[in-house]
Amino acid sequence: MVKLIASDLDGTLLQNGAQELTPRSIRLIHELTQKGIIFIAASGRQYDSERRMFAPIRDEISYIAENGSLCVHRGDVLFRGILEDDLAFRIIREIKKEKNFEIAVSREDACLIEGHDSAFVDHILNVIKNTTKVVDDLTKIDGPILKIAVANMVDGPEAITAYLRHLQNMFGSEIRVVTSGNIWIDFILPGANKGTALGKFLELFQVAPEECIVFGDQYNDLEMLDLAGTSYGMSNAAPGVLRHCTHVTDSVDDVLEEILRGISGSPL
Repeated sequence: MVKLIASDLDGTLLQNGAQELTPRSIRLIHELTQKGIIFIAASGRQYDSERRMFAPIRDEISYIAENGSLCVHRGDVLFRGILEDDLAFRIIREIKKEKNFEIAVSREDACLIEGHDSAFVDHILNVIKNTTKVVDDLTKIDGPILKIAVANMVDGPEAITAYLRHLQNMFGSEIRVVTSGNIWIDFILPGANKGTALGKFLELFQVAPEECIVFGDQYNDLEMLDLAGTSYGMSNAAPGVLRHCTHVTDSVDDVLEEILRGISGSPL
């Protein structure tokens, strides 16, 4: 019996670069929560951004934000993962050496960015719609820092793949470095990924992994996909992700509709 559903957002519940949920997604998730199924939005996005995205049903669901560094249920923080300052600033200084790579630093109160690249600033403020502070120099900010993300909006996925290997070689022994979309690389704290975050919710709600269904498409979803009894990878997932999934789908909404149909025992 399905008791809990968790879904990644970008590239999973949100397809083709969409930045808003469809009315169908909102309706299906609402109907699931009304039937007693727990729904968790599990994203690398900040908590504020997730709340805005799910505005019509924001108080009906729970949240894994910042790739698991922040877990929130009914306004209460269940877990908070903090990046050590020394490591954080070594990462920031290294990235600042590279042309076309922009940095977003996540604190609980805001996403912090520098204002040098107007396209990147516009993307953060008006596309992703993060709660954001623009600063002069990220190496001089105060913490605590939850997450660091790197974006390249100029050179394409090939540049991301090459730079990912460089960052993994430099920092992989201290922190997990993974893609989080076509233009993003995320630094994920050991012990603070989507899988460990999902585990905290399973414990809170006393739900077994076999009673959980998850959806994902990127390497920052792997621990979550591995934990759940049933896992759906998107058909356009990053290479290798589908090896961690029990099923493949083109549409999260289609699967949610199937789940509802099975619960009700009649066509929707």
